[in-house]
Amino acid sequence: MTAPADPGGAPFTGTASEHRAHNQAYWDERVALHLASDLYDVDRFRARRDTLRPFEVTEVGDVTGRRLAHPQCHFGLDTLSWAARGAQVSGLDFSPAAIAAARALAAECDLPARFVVADVYDAPAVLGAGAYDIVYTGFGALVWLDDLTRWAAAMAALLTPGGFLYLAEFHPFAGILDETDGRCVTEDYFAGGPRRWESTGSYADARAVTTANITVQRDHTLGEIVSAVAGAGLRVEFLHEHPVTLFARTAALRRGPDRLFRPPAGAPRVPLTYTLRAAKPPL
Repeated sequence: MTAPADPGGAPFTGTASEHRAHNQAYWDERVALHLASDLYDVDRFRARRDTLRPFEVTEVGDVTGRRLAHPQCHFGLDTLSWAARGAQVSGLDFSPAAIAAARALAAECDLPARFVVADVYDAPAVLGAGAYDIVYTGFGALVWLDDLTRWAAAMAALLTPGGFLYLAEFHPFAGILDETDGRCVTEDYFAGGPRRWESTGSYADARAVTTANITVQRDHTLGEIVSAVAGAGLRVEFLHEHPVTLFARTAALRRGPDRLFRPPAGAPRVPLTYTLRAAKPPL
């Protein structure tokens, strides 16, 4: 789980390697901060072995004995939640610090899992092409990608025929709304292009003192995302939009007993998150 992109930011004109270097330094430094944060609540995970949202569990279905890959897994809470439900999991992230933490947590919780350090675009080469029944991508992953077409091709390559990609993400429309009550559009939905951000702290602790503070993020429209998935040869089975999210994106949102944030009763609703499932055709 990672945070959605913030609106704004200056256009980024650097190279792809600079893009990656900025983001990796940022995420390497945030691992320890996130492990200790109330937002990730690792102690709760140790007790419950579950961070998944109810709709994810329902829409993915029974994973017992199924091979599941989780690219961009951060330090593996969602990955290990699938392992606790019986999946044979492999997690991948470009941050060595995140993967070291994931391996340590898996050992501590006695959950079988494989974690690999690699770039998301290299996932088929390092995890195994055609080896997975399910590819799961969790919240906050896509804004860090500079090439959706290349990403979708890599995700499709991981799948065995008949397997499926399951994507749970922050809705791009929600990212262009104001931060007060979420009723006014304040950003250009079609702006596109990578943007450079510089900010201290983290969405898990805004007051934390940090030194690697530059990120490069890129917003993608819902149409671009669906088109990239379909263009990789996957058949879209559903696209579900949800009026709930993981963060208090606006001051008006309220946290429910399910730990998800939603508008107060009677308030207008907009799509805050979405889930997509797309299958690789059988042979």
